[in-house]
Amino acid sequence: MNPSLATLICACGIVGLFYLNRDNTIRTSKALWLPVTYFWIIGSRPVSAWLGMTPATGRNVQLEGSPLDAAIFGVLLIAAIAVLIRRSKRALAFITVNRPILVFFLYCLISVAWSYHPDVACKRWIKSICDPAMCLVIVTDPQPVAALKRLISRVGFLLLPTSVLLIKYYEWVGRGYTPDGQPMNTGVTVFKNLLGVTVLVVSLCTVWHVITLLRVRNEPNRGRHLLAQGTLLTFGVALFAMADSKTSIACFVLGFGLILATGLSAVKGRPARVHMLCFLIFLTGGLALFFGGSAVTHAMGRASNFSGRTDIWAALIEAAPNAVVGAGFESFWISPNVLEFQRTLRSEGWWQPEDLNEAHDGYLEVYLNLGDVGVFLILWILISGYRSAVAAFRRSPSLGGLMLAYIIPSAFYNMTEAGFRMLDLVWTFLLLAIISANGIAAGIFGSETPGTGTYGAARMMPASTKLMPDRKTVRTVQDEATWFAGTRASNTR
Repeated sequence: MNPSLATLICACGIVGLFYLNRDNTIRTSKALWLPVTYFWIIGSRPVSAWLGMTPATGRNVQLEGSPLDAAIFGVLLIAAIAVLIRRSKRALAFITVNRPILVFFLYCLISVAWSYHPDVACKRWIKSICDPAMCLVIVTDPQPVAALKRLISRVGFLLLPTSVLLIKYYEWVGRGYTPDGQPMNTGVTVFKNLLGVTVLVVSLCTVWHVITLLRVRNEPNRGRHLLAQGTLLTFGVALFAMADSKTSIACFVLGFGLILATGLSAVKGRPARVHMLCFLIFLTGGLALFFGGSAVTHAMGRASNFSGRTDIWAALIEAAPNAVVGAGFESFWISPNVLEFQRTLRSEGWWQPEDLNEAHDGYLEVYLNLGDVGVFLILWILISGYRSAVAAFRRSPSLGGLMLAYIIPSAFYNMTEAGFRMLDLVWTFLLLAIISANGIAAGIFGSETPGTGTYGAARMMPASTKLMPDRKTVRTVQDEATWFAGTRASNTR
């Protein structure tokens, strides 16, 4: 097929998906376009890369970056802060119940002081604030669950079909080569693993949305919404095969399984069984990695040394500048210690180790930049986030299951990839899941007002207040599920 014709068909298909997914019964804030735009950028390529304005070869891109990209992120951050100031009461409530995340970002700011390049580290810290700021814009929306669904749909409808188009008809853009010279499909991103991450975060929420639609039969316009979401999920499955990112595929299977399991009647309303399920997942995964690592890695299409990762990890641990506090926020890869790391790999026969700019392990990446203190704070975030997700599961099994489907796979993802980094979708959606879970558990997560066919403003509820509406408000159990899913509830009181 002619590329121009394929582009036209793709554009019409994207417009068609947006049209099928429309819903006039809900009104999310126009500010939702801020995180949508932000995720379009970090889920694909920097704007400077799309415009061919990336720094020339030979310049220290790690230090200099792109002024255009910095300006765009600056505008998005300022706009998000302006929105949060207008929603200051709700935003402060969410910040208060997310102390581990707040402490982590404050420690990152303090670590700028001992960075090798404090000016660069400070700029990166300011940019990193975009992640929690965009999450807060979503959760403080008057209809946060509907906002989350629209966010994922808007991001997925554009990025996933476009990725297929670029891979099939614009190979010089949508394909590339791995460092060892193997061809790979990159789509809208610059590397196959990044494409896998984009598909992972979109597909997890999409499969949850599809399951919700299948369970709630009185959803308005259910048929065309199912068609739109089913098409998006089909693109996701196809791109998983094209990207061949083993870690993302494994995390999707894990998250999908959690969404299904937490939706079973035998698990709903029984947090103890959720704990048991998650414990078995961690136990099985840990035993497989530590005692059956060779078989597991071969099954995932990797060598027994995790495709060379173990060599990288050993060299990086030796090159770590400070075991307690690290090199400073996002500063290890611009520090002199990198030269020692590169010399070690060259002595072991590695070609061009200077091309490496991540540890391929999220916990090790945090250790290099923030030391043992940073790793402790990350574990605190994960553990407290997990507990909050289980508490959210008690109040809303559907939403709690979705939060767990992002939190637990993120913990596994970072065992072989560096996902606890700014401008990384795994990190951003981990923050979004934890912030949402803490909000639900604390009773401050916005709820749509049922009963009128339109939605009122979000209600601020104390932690002791039940999130379930009064029985007179809800006619059936399906209406309760509709209320929690952010859809229009029954008009009958």
